[in-house]
Amino acid sequence: MKTSITRWKKSTRSGPNDNCVEISRTADGGAAVRDTKDRAAGHFTANGEQWSTFLLAIKDGRYDR
Repeated sequence: MKTSITRWKKSTRSGPNDNCVEISRTADGGAAVRDTKDRAAGHFTANGEQWSTFLLAIKDGRYDR
């Protein structure tokens, strides 16, 4: 299935460097994610349920060091 990407957005917290990721929302409520250092390498996608679960895990501190 081909995902339609309309607009990539980089975090405002990343500053002027390209050491971050960019996301684009997808039509199903999910997201596409790519590396700003190597945009030509492509991206991965997550459907709406996967993306919501991932964001909740971040907010809950699951990935904190």
